[in-house]
Parts: sequence; structure tokens; C-alpha cells
Amino acid sequence: MSAQHRGRPGGPHHFGPPMAMPGEKARDFRGTLRRLLAYLRPRAWQLGVVLLLAVLSTVFSIISPKIMGKATTKLFEGLMAKYLGLPGAGVDFAYIGRILVLLIVLYLISAAFGYAQQYIMAGIAQKTVYDLRNRVNDKLARLPLKFFDSRTHGEVLSRVTNDIDTIASTLQQSLTQLITAIVTLIGVVVMMLSISPLLTLVTLVTLPLSAVVTVGAARRSQKFFAAFQKSLGELNGHVEEVFTGHPVVKAYGRQAEAVATFDGINQRLYEAGWKSQFVSGMLFPLMGLVNNIGYVIVAVVGGVLVTRRAIEIGDIQAFIQYSRQFGQPIAQTANIANVIQSTIAAAERVFELLDEAEEVADPADAVVLPSPRGEVRFENVRFSYKPDEPLIEDLSLTARPGQVVAIVGPTGAGKTTLINLLMRFYDVDGGRITIDGVDIRRMRRRDLRALFGMVLQDTWLFSGTIRENIAYGREEATEEEIVQAARLAHADAFIRSLPQGYDTVLNEEASNISQGQRQLLTIARAFLANPPMLILDEATSSVDTRTELLIQRAMQSLMRGRTSFVIAHRLSTIRDADLILVMEHGRIVEQGTHRELLEAGGHYAELYNSQFAGSEPA
Repeated sequence: MSAQHRGRPGGPHHFGPPMAMPGEKARDFRGTLRRLLAYLRPRAWQLGVVLLLAVLSTVFSIISPKIMGKATTKLFEGLMAKYLGLPGAGVDFAYIGRILVLLIVLYLISAAFGYAQQYIMAGIAQKTVYDLRNRVNDKLARLPLKFFDSRTHGEVLSRVTNDIDTIASTLQQSLTQLITAIVTLIGVVVMMLSISPLLTLVTLVTLPLSAVVTVGAARRSQKFFAAFQKSLGELNGHVEEVFTGHPVVKAYGRQAEAVATFDGINQRLYEAGWKSQFVSGMLFPLMGLVNNIGYVIVAVVGGVLVTRRAIEIGDIQAFIQYSRQFGQPIAQTANIANVIQSTIAAAERVFELLDEAEEVADPADAVVLPSPRGEVRFENVRFSYKPDEPLIEDLSLTARPGQVVAIVGPTGAGKTTLINLLMRFYDVDGGRITIDGVDIRRMRRRDLRALFGMVLQDTWLFSGTIRENIAYGREEATEEEIVQAARLAHADAFIRSLPQGYDTVLNEEASNISQGQRQLLTIARAFLANPPMLILDEATSSVDTRTELLIQRAMQSLMRGRTSFVIAHRLSTIRDADLILVMEHGRIVEQGTHRELLEAGGHYAELYNSQFAGSEPA
């Protein structure tokens, strides 16, 4: 799974375990926490208001039981006086009514402060992660291609979405809960001490027992939760793998093995799941037992104190309410501490992304080519993806204006690497690449890449209309220009056969049209862009033979007068190229025209004959 499942505090209205699942730990907790707090610093005064509101809301809520105890005491005294037959005895309902009105007002004020606290904190959290998302988005735009080549898309997406959402959720919910829990704990202890230090001491006696129960349950459940998460990840991975390759599984008759593997993982998931749920589920009954023991002790000791008139009966009622509240913030704080641990780990991953090395900045005195001719030179170029594994060493070549340069060779020879260097997706380690005599490192990347149109083997289309996808090559294009580009790419006919024509909406993966049709749309996009130079990477690999011939004619028209680089495995598509480069292990081992290379009888002839010998004349 690319996104990690993280636990959330449980409670009486939550399904699942009552304690948070153990989260991943940050390597540098303090350093990451300081960086995260730095994002909150511009809103420090708002956080101060939240803290004040939390204190006020909790205080108004905490003092209510003691005031209610006054009403209980007055009621008890009135009933006892009446029972003893004292003159003028009776219950002072007016006093009790005033107490009840006061309690309603206090609860309403507490609720209002709590609402205001949540409202302000929601704004703080969302504005903070808004800034963080903007920084991450800007960072992604400045990262070199090697960053994305070395990581899976799921990993990057997880940091940008799941990890930032975790931070937002913690800031908005857990942070305010933590503040409230701490204030409640302090307030409850203060109120209990104000009623009876002796009863407070009696209550605190049960605290170590509660801690032993909580820690014991947490330790035993952690290993089961860890096993549960591991098995869940295995199960999801297995299901995704099997259903993605379902036709292959069926074709080789491996359904039984796939089901058996699923059953094994599912059994481990079941065992870890019920054990973790059982152990963590025992926490509340055990805590209830400890709390009930505490209530019994408080009731007995309190009763003795009442008989000795050392304390009022209403205070006993208030104290029991406080003792019930006493354990809640402790358990809540323990849960939130685990959530914060996961949040800091998530923030650490986001900050790791923000700390990644960026592309070398564009020069301040960048050169702009007003009328590019298209002469491209590689001069003694050296490059390696890994420092200890050189790929290209001392490579030189010249593509003259208007030439069609084809690049062929086995997989891993360095064909695509040349294009990556030319587009400055990667920078050379030595030597230089020039366009019209200007080192491409002296140009802004945006200006450099605007000189090229690209049609790749892997089609990229976004969710939108066909018209919008073609116009991606030139946003200001008119309807007539879009249609003309589609005609040149031989895409107009199939587009008009669709129910909505150019207004047909492509889904997220453009799977509602065929692979060949997707390729035609990317070619139409290149036609519309009308760049001075072209890069074609197996541009016709996904279309049928008849469509390929039509596209080749259109491409010849498109490439006329433009310097073009064509990466090809099907050598029939490059027979008319002005220059063919044969690469192996990052070196150009042969170069020349199609006929010259065949006559030389070297690597190209071997590649060509392996594809076409006996089926196509040279």
C-alpha cells in the first residue's frame, strides 16, 4: 500500500479498537516538530486565542458539577429539616431554580467557547496545510527528473496527499483535544483538591493501577496491530497484483495457487485482527473495574466525612463527577500522543521532500534564440546516472538544421538518455550541448523545451475533452487549427465517429479510447504546437500498420525543415533518415545513412537483418 493506515483515538462512539494503533516513529522528532511549529508561528496570536477559548470552555464546564452540588446540598438540607419537623422547614426551590438557570448559562457559554475554538482552529489548520501544499507543489516543479525516476508515483503521491492530510487532521482535531485534555486534567485536580484533599489522595491511589492496566494492554496489542498492518498490506498487494494480471493468471491456470495464497494471508490477517481487537477491547472493561473500585473507596470515605460534617453531601456528588472525568483526559492524552507520533513521522517525510536537491537555477542572463535554426551539437559529453557507473563517455555528434536524426540500439544503450540530456531533464557531467552555438545551460529550461515538440511511446492524456487534450500543445489555438492538426495526424475521422466528437470527455486513464487512438491524439498535439524541432520516441509503436504508413507520411511533412530526433526500434520507420546513430553502452558505434550502414555490415546491418531479412528489400 502506498498510503499507510494510521490509527485514530477510539471512544464510545468509534468502531474498532478503543486505543490508537501504534504509529510510525519519526527519526528526528524534535527537529521535525520545530519545523512544523515554524509553519504555525505566523498564526501564533490565533493559537493564543484558541488556547484561551479552550481554557474558558473547559473552566466553565468544570465548575458546573460543584455548583450543581450546592443545589443537591440545599435539597438534602430542606428534606432533612422537613423530616425532622423543624419549624419553617421546606425545600428552597427558588434557590435551586437559580442554580439550574446558572448551570444552563454556564453550559451554553462553555459550548459557545468550544464552537469558537474549533472554528478558529479549523482555519489555522487549513491555512497551514494550504501553505505547506503550495510549498510542496512549487518544490515538485523545481525537482529534477532523477527524483521522480528514483521513486514510485505512489510514494510521491502519498507524501503530497496522505501525509499532508494527516498533518491537517492532527492540527484541526488532535491539537485542540490535547489542549482540552490537559486543561481538563489540571482543572479537575484543582476542583477535587478544593473539595477534599483526602478524597483527592484516595482517587490518585488508583492512578498507578490504571497506568499498569493501560501500559500492559498497549504493549500486548502493539505486536498484534503491527502483524495486522503487515498482513493487510500483503493482502492488498496480492489482490491488486492478481486482479491486474487476471488474464495471465487464468491463461496459465494459476487460480488455485492465487486463491491459496489469498487464504493464507487472510488467515494471518484474521488471527492478528481478532487478537488485537480482543486485547485492546479489554482495556475499557479493566479501566471500568479500576474506576469502580475508586468510586467505592470515594463513596465510603466520603460517607464517613459527611457523617462527621467534614464535607457536604453535594460536594460528594460533585467529587464523584470529577473522579469520573479524571481518567478521560489521561486516556485521551495517551491516544493523542500516539497520533502525534504518526503526524511527526508524516511531517518528516514531507520535509524530506522539501529538502531534496533542486534543479540548477536558470541563469539570470539567459540567452533566448529569436529565430532558431536547429543545429544541435553534442561536444565530448559525459554523463552517468550513478557516479560509479559511467554511461556516456566522450560522446560527440552534430545534427544540422533540418536533418532527421534516428537513434537506434538495444535497450539500455542510452538512446533516451540523449533526449533527456538534450531537454535538460538531466545535466551533463562533462562537455556541453549547444543549439545554434549556444550552450543549453545558458538558456532557461522553459525556453529550451519550447523549441521541441515531443511524441512519446507512453501516451499522456489528462481527464478532459479531446479538444482540450489536443490544444494542450498550444492553448490559444483556434477550433480550425485544432481540427487541422487532427486531420494531419489522421485522428479527425475517428474523433468524429465518437458520439460527442471533439467534446468527448476522456476518463482519468483515457481508457475509453484505444491505445492507438491515444497515440494519434498526442501526435495531433505535436502538429498543433508546430515547434522548430521534434523528438519522436517510438511515436508509431501503438498503431496498426496502415495507420503507421499514413502517420509516416504526415510526419515527413511535419519534419520537413525541422531538426528531428527519432528513437526507433522498428527500423522500417527510419530508412529515410538523414543520419542514423547506432548506440551501444552509451557510445555511438556507427553512424551514417540507412544504405551506408547496411553496406558496412556492422551492428546496424545485424539489427536490420534480424527484423527484415527475407521480408523486405534493402
